[in-house]
Amino acid sequence: MMDSRLRFFLHKSLVLEQAKQVHAQLLLNRHNHLEPILIHQTLHFTKDFSRNVVSYVKRILKGFQSPKVSTFSWGCLVRFLSQHRKFKEAVGLYVEMNNSGIVPSSHAVTSVLRACGKVESVIDGNSVHAQAIKSGLCGCLYVQTGLVGLYSRLGCIEMAKKAFDEIGEKNTVSWNSLLHGYLESGNLEEARRVFDKIPEKDVVSWNLIISSYAKRGDMSNARSLFLAMPFKSAASWNIVIGGYVNCGEMKLARTYFDAMPQKSSVSWITMISGYTKTGDVHSAEELFRQMLKKDKLVYDAMVACYAQNGKPKDALKLFSQMLESNSDVQPDEITLSSVVSASSQLGDTSFGTWVESYITEHGIQMDDLLRTSLIDLYMKGGGFDKAFKLFNDVNKKDTVSYSAMIMGCGINGMATEANRLFQEMVEKKILPNEVTFTGLLSAYSHSGLVQDGYKCFNSMKEYNVEPSADHYGIMVDMLGRAGRLEEAYELIKSMPMQPNAGVWGALLLACGLHNNVEFGEIACSHCVELEADPSGYLAHLANIYTSVGRWDDARNVRAKMAEKKLHKTFGCSWVEGSNH
Repeated sequence: MMDSRLRFFLHKSLVLEQAKQVHAQLLLNRHNHLEPILIHQTLHFTKDFSRNVVSYVKRILKGFQSPKVSTFSWGCLVRFLSQHRKFKEAVGLYVEMNNSGIVPSSHAVTSVLRACGKVESVIDGNSVHAQAIKSGLCGCLYVQTGLVGLYSRLGCIEMAKKAFDEIGEKNTVSWNSLLHGYLESGNLEEARRVFDKIPEKDVVSWNLIISSYAKRGDMSNARSLFLAMPFKSAASWNIVIGGYVNCGEMKLARTYFDAMPQKSSVSWITMISGYTKTGDVHSAEELFRQMLKKDKLVYDAMVACYAQNGKPKDALKLFSQMLESNSDVQPDEITLSSVVSASSQLGDTSFGTWVESYITEHGIQMDDLLRTSLIDLYMKGGGFDKAFKLFNDVNKKDTVSYSAMIMGCGINGMATEANRLFQEMVEKKILPNEVTFTGLLSAYSHSGLVQDGYKCFNSMKEYNVEPSADHYGIMVDMLGRAGRLEEAYELIKSMPMQPNAGVWGALLLACGLHNNVEFGEIACSHCVELEADPSGYLAHLANIYTSVGRWDDARNVRAKMAEKKLHKTFGCSWVEGSNH
């Protein structure tokens, strides 16, 4: 009677505390033989990963007397860890089980093969394969399919094909594992042949091949396959939408998005991110407002959209809404990184201190991305000590973190420190990018180190970085500050691209410093052609005329401004603005 009552409870949904109560009754009534069911049910009904559940199940496993009884239960825990992406732990538990003399079950082998593939462990994968052969489990369809998946992930496509060929009755999962292997190896032609041979394609088969074409930018094939699908999942739609977004085809992406029957959070985020890249903030806002239920990731996407498109105040306003007491959406390190970037644009370094307090108070893990954002904020605001401390704490220093430091040094004219950091990253074989050189050139320009600036500028191509108009603008600014105006003008004429108003503005600014009318007139005439509102440039030219006593010319320029109702825009600095 008691046995049947306990079995009844064991087949109900069990949370940890309930499982412990039932377990106590099992032990009290000496029904230890029901412990494997308890373990299975507890793990089965634990939807989210729980360290407490894992520890509890491990304690039960250690108390098992019969290896035969515990085989099933150990396999359940290995599968639970693998399902919840704790792959290294799953492999470790399997090794522990093996060392305890427990013969693995087929589902334990299948789960650990997946884990070995995910962590790309060839040695462990081969060991499990050998043990499966020894245990006679290679005849099991699920184990055979697991081997195809393992070798596919490890890039051993020939071994994957061999394992596939040894399967007697292949199912769709087996075919998909081989298809994935060829796609991972980059052999799209062979993958397509495998796809065409699959007798019963499921949605995974279709999504794998469509996704591969979309990633290559071949939206013609991706679209044809998508239209041929008998059943389209939300993921299928998102693959096509994402493909068009990555190709910059936002109109087509929007067409598919609007036609999508049931949109997921990923759909909205993909579109908002696409509009972010193209600078279409209005369309991103429109979609964001349409969403009835917004999760954290959607908020993250919209905050990033504002921060990356020069709307820092809007980013901070939206962030404040996330912090409202009635909101279920709580920011994390990804959210904070975008918000710090927005604060950096506003020059509000006090926000960095608030962020550091917030992450401590809420137990948020500061990752390298957030650290780099804070570095950028503090460097721009003059908080060098805080920036250097954060930089030293970065676990994996990369191009982005070094560039943030060098850029900060450049803005503040710290040429020696910028050069030291640049040499350090080169020695570590971390490749510089456009931003790195913008910071380094700015440092040399602010410090008046013309020769070092030239050397840096000429070395850019050695690192496969083509100088942009902004880099030329900084060089013109540097030469102009040093009074080498003719040299600056010749450099502009040698530019491989059309000089923009920022470049000509840098020359005009330098002409004002040195009261040079000749090049000032040339620079201003180009600025007037390029800008819709040339008031600042004309006012600067008028000041140059005044400085050399050409009062009539100065009056004429101002008269023309008044005639066209142009008013000087105060506080503009063409090169300085581009460098910040």
